[in-house]
Amino acid sequence: MASIMKAMGMLLIAAVMMMAVAPPSEAAIGCGTVVSYLNGCIPYVTDKGPLGSCCNGVKGLYGAAHTTPDRQTVCGCLKSLAGSYSGLNYGKAAALPSQCGVSIPYKISPSTDCSKCV
Repeated sequence: MASIMKAMGMLLIAAVMMMAVAPPSEAAIGCGTVVSYLNGCIPYVTDKGPLGSCCNGVKGLYGAAHTTPDRQTVCGCLKSLAGSYSGLNYGKAAALPSQCGVSIPYKISPSTDCSKCV
C-alpha cells in the first residue's frame, strides 16, 4: 500500500512539474487531468495489482480528448510519465488502450513523437 501511495505521489509531482514548465496551449486537458483519469491504472502498470477499474479511466480520458491539441497533450503527458517512472511495466502501459477497447494512434512510450498525434 505504501509503495502504491509513493507511486501516486511521484506521478502527481511529475504532472505538477510538467504543468509548471509547459507552454500554454489550446488544449483543454492538462497533465493533472491525465493523472487523475489514470490513477486507477498505477497498480496494474507497476505489476502490483489487477487491471481493476483502470479501463474506466482510460475510456474517460479517451472520451475527453476531443481535439488534436488535447490528444497531443495527453500523449505528451503519458510520454513524460512513462519516461520518469522507474517501476513502470512498459508492455502493460502500451497495451492499456487495446485492453480497454480504445484505439490510439501511438504507443505509450518515452520515445513517442506526440506531434504526429492528430
